[in-house]
Amino acid sequence: MLDIGSTELLMIIIVAIVVIGPKDLPRALYKVGQVIGKAKGVARHFRTGIDAMVREVELEEMEKKWKADNERIMREHAAPQPASATPVADPAGVMQPLAAPHVPEVTAASDAPVASADVPATAQGLPVTEGER
Repeated sequence: MLDIGSTELLMIIIVAIVVIGPKDLPRALYKVGQVIGKAKGVARHFRTGIDAMVREVELEEMEKKWKADNERIMREHAAPQPASATPVADPAGVMQPLAAPHVPEVTAASDAPVASADVPATAQGLPVTEGER
């Protein structure tokens, strides 16, 4: 980066001692170090921002590529749709949902089970009389 040789560095030190003076030289070097540190921090922050933008652009490009590949794969391997799978319009309302079945209310008079002629009384859970056995 900066190609400074040993003779050039010695010349800078001598000029600094003469211009600044040996008494104020440590304070001046401290300030120079602070400025260099801040400059490096700004450069690092700038570089990090640029890297983040580059990563975002690369991610967007990869997402576009993945989307295109996914669409291509879905087209290639899509199952053929049968002709009957297409929805048919129902203008007459034939496909209306069924109404809930009517359930009669149970009253105290109808709590007793009623025997059916087709099903034996034991299968219905009714008491069996002497003639049915």
